[in-house]
Amino acid sequence: MIRRLTTSICSALLLSMPVAAETVTIATVNNGDMVTMKSLSKAFTDANPDIKLEWVTLEENILRQRVTTDIATGSGQYDVVTIGTYEVPIWAKQGWLEPLNNLGADYDLDDILPSIRGGLSYQDNLYAVPFYAESSMVIYRTDLMEKAGLAMPEKPTWDFIEQAAKAMTSKDEGVYGICLRGKAGWGENTALITSIANSFGARWFDENWKPQFNTPEWQKTLEVYTNLMLKYGPPGASSNGFNENLALFQTGKCGMWIDATVAGSFVTNPEESTVADKVGFALAPDAGLGKRANWLWAWNLAIPSSTDSKAAAEKFVSWATSKGYLELVAQEKGLANVPPGTRASLYANEAYLKAAPFAQMTLDSIKLANPNNPTVKPVPYVGVQFVAIPEFQGLGTAVGQQFSAAVAGNVSPAQALKTAQRLAERTMRKAGYPKN
Repeated sequence: MIRRLTTSICSALLLSMPVAAETVTIATVNNGDMVTMKSLSKAFTDANPDIKLEWVTLEENILRQRVTTDIATGSGQYDVVTIGTYEVPIWAKQGWLEPLNNLGADYDLDDILPSIRGGLSYQDNLYAVPFYAESSMVIYRTDLMEKAGLAMPEKPTWDFIEQAAKAMTSKDEGVYGICLRGKAGWGENTALITSIANSFGARWFDENWKPQFNTPEWQKTLEVYTNLMLKYGPPGASSNGFNENLALFQTGKCGMWIDATVAGSFVTNPEESTVADKVGFALAPDAGLGKRANWLWAWNLAIPSSTDSKAAAEKFVSWATSKGYLELVAQEKGLANVPPGTRASLYANEAYLKAAPFAQMTLDSIKLANPNNPTVKPVPYVGVQFVAIPEFQGLGTAVGQQFSAAVAGNVSPAQALKTAQRLAERTMRKAGYPKN
């Protein structure tokens, strides 16, 4: 009798004790939209009290290093990772990612823009969902352009960009004609310079996977890039990535900035930008060869195979990339500040197009980028501002270090290209290209 009573009391106590919440650890980049996601995540945990979120927010290059190491070793430190279009099919092939097959009945996967969704699949399975997507465009100060006596074309050329950069530069006043990425990294300066190279007819490899840095097209690319940076860019440009240039533009230091379309909401937000009412947008430049310097990218949420919390992680991933999340951001932060570039329904929303002066340029730029045909000449690879092979992550960063050194004045552009050619030849030889 006493034993039964004791058992009943213990059972009652266990039932009355709160169940420990399952922890989902999220690794993400310190970009503005991800910071917003973290700040609004209480809405998710309120609706899912059995799930606790832990955040690891890192600078882009550091995020890539830590996530790559964690996922390749299967250590299981993260349950949700923020990764790019480059990694998804490669990591899925390696078996490092969980397929996403339980996003919910109301997720509306068909609403994701086809070019963005296509890059996140492998063998007909979806392995990541896009948090935001982007191309690149010219962001410029309308007041400085007018003061220079110039009018930005909707489809500018590199010759016009150089002319405008020169005319808008006033170093005595701390205003620089152009801000571009100089920070080394395959997703930092290499991404920008590769997109510029596409517009000048350059390519990383020919049809037989032979490196092409010793060509006139690459010489022209690096000549234009370094000339703009050294003559009309801010001091210390070799250390500037997306966030550094964003801060420079928002504080009135840049006449033009060629970078991600996602910056549109940041530079036009009067709470963050001192020049919010003086910003215009144009397509990324070209050199008259049929390709513009616009890339295609998405920051995506994926679930490592090493997680022991897949169901909870997938529930969060679905929430953070849903139509409902866009509505939440619109309500809390304003319609112009929702994560862009992923859903067709957003660009069918007239209120959004009216609220976001950069919206149509973003959509047009995304549609122009073609990862299956990124260059003027034929190439054996997929990817606009990257080459979708596993070796590119290391090679792209090593080459980016050479380009950054050229901007810093430590090596000549010719020497940077010579070293890039040698690095690429060694990498491809070691990896056994061309592969059958």
